[in-house]
Amino acid sequence: MPVLSAAALLRLVLLAVPVDAAPPACEAGTRHLELTADTPGEALAVCIHPGLPTNFLFDAKLWRVELPAQERFRVIADETGLALVPTGALTPGERVQVRFTFQDGADPAGVRFLLVVHPSEAARLVQVTRQPRSLESYREGEQQAQAEARQCREDKARLDAECSGQRGLLGLLAQSLLGEGGITSKEIGLSVISRPGNTLESMEAHSYRLDTGRVEGGRKMVRLMVAQQLRNHGRTPWTLAGAVLVGPKGEEWKVLGVWTDGPILPGKKRSVGVEVEMTEEAARGTFTLKWWGQEQGDKEEFFEGVVFP
Repeated sequence: MPVLSAAALLRLVLLAVPVDAAPPACEAGTRHLELTADTPGEALAVCIHPGLPTNFLFDAKLWRVELPAQERFRVIADETGLALVPTGALTPGERVQVRFTFQDGADPAGVRFLLVVHPSEAARLVQVTRQPRSLESYREGEQQAQAEARQCREDKARLDAECSGQRGLLGLLAQSLLGEGGITSKEIGLSVISRPGNTLESMEAHSYRLDTGRVEGGRKMVRLMVAQQLRNHGRTPWTLAGAVLVGPKGEEWKVLGVWTDGPILPGKKRSVGVEVEMTEEAARGTFTLKWWGQEQGDKEEFFEGVVFP
């Protein structure tokens, strides 16, 4: 997600208006949305702008995200949030609906937003809770919003670098990602085990490690990727929606992005990939990779035994 100075103020916008209202005028300020069983079902309008990230954060895990025009966004997703960066294919005044459904099934089960393309502004952070918030909670939320804003700017800078300019190895060079160690790979097809009950079976798997040459807090940073070929043993197509890499101590690592070359049809195989960044020390040990699909009936798919070069 260009990088702003650390002192730059976060602009957060959330306008709760019905779908059929006039296009909203973006306003500066912090806004949290508290969902209750009585919250109206109308889609809530949120300003977006091509090239600017809009982050949605929730206090519950997501089950499904419905974004009909997904090909016109760059998306970074995890279990409790989604970062959307609209592309230039969207024009001012255009509207796109997105629906989030929660995993736990509690009321309300989901929430809808109307993404309205604004000529210059964009909501940077929309924070959604389903519990009443205390004053202390609001203060904590403000601190979290500032931290998320910094992360948002960093993510957008990375997305801009990766999705524009040079491609291939020259692209890695332009992003200062080619460290002394270069890129190393490991064939892990024999060590990766599909957990019993999976709909998907791991047919092939490779892991990759890229020494970025970057140091944060005195620790070297590395980029990690897992590429798998998965076979669908279910009766319906399976389409990748997101992933999480679970560490040896149960910690979950937010992914930088996921990739697939299309839905996996019943009885067929497809390739998928996930990318993560962490410290060199944290990359040691054996990990579990968790995938989930776009459809509400898709259960989580677990693959154990992931190791990196």
